Amino acid sequence: MSAAPAPADLLSQIRVNGEVPRHVAIIMDGNGRWARERMLPRPLGHRSGMKSVREVVEGAIEVGLEVLSLFAFSQENWQRPELEVAALMSLLEEYIQREADELDAQGVQVRMLGELDRLTPAARAAVDRVMKQTEHNTKLRLNLFISYGARAEIVRATKALAAEVAAGTRSVDAIDDAAFSEKLFTAGCPDPDLLIRTSGEQRISNFLLWQLAYTELYISSVLWPDFSRRELYGAILDYQDRDRRFGRVSA
Repeated sequence: MSAAPAPADLLSQIRVNGEVPRHVAIIMDGNGRWARERMLPRPLGHRSGMKSVREVVEGAIEVGLEVLSLFAFSQENWQRPELEVAALMSLLEEYIQREADELDAQGVQVRMLGELDRLTPAARAAVDRVMKQTEHNTKLRLNLFISYGARAEIVRATKALAAEVAAGTRSVDAIDDAAFSEKLFTAGCPDPDLLIRTSGEQRISNFLLWQLAYTELYISSVLWPDFSRRELYGAILDYQDRDRRFGRVSA
């Protein structure tokens, strides 16, 4: 049985192939299952997943992505047991404390997107701090979606446009795809070219419903704590083999 290709070999092949996606989004799934398989508490699965975040951020920089979006905590996750939610908030603070200076040094601009007012005061302070520290970086934009739900985002954007119409600052005829996109959390970002979901689940779980209209999907059976840049590179290589037609016929 031949050994799996080394990450460096996969990266070389990506560069030979040429065009890479501008924006990769990842649904980071499988932390709880990873912990359960090892008879560990669920929070330890979330903690183990932190190293995979560093792996994919470094891999994204090496590949040359413009944007990396990670689905970290959904609005539905607030319904999980109180102890697990508290552990997730603590991990968010810990991640920022540990990684902020390194992310800044690597030229990563961190953006936290979602209903941030629901965060604990300590977590919100940490979020605001890392966004301020990295706001001028241009190497990679890292979107971390926290307390996020796509349906709520769409309702929020609709209300914002309706308020402008009611105030007389925008006409109904001036509402189009671009106007709607400007009201989303991802305003200013290209839509994802590639969505990766780990753990083998085949659903998008209320993530970026508007933005994923023409996104290529890649399902990885690897649980998130075991996901490394090798798996990221494999997904990008798969993407490079696809024919993206956007509803048109190939030439």
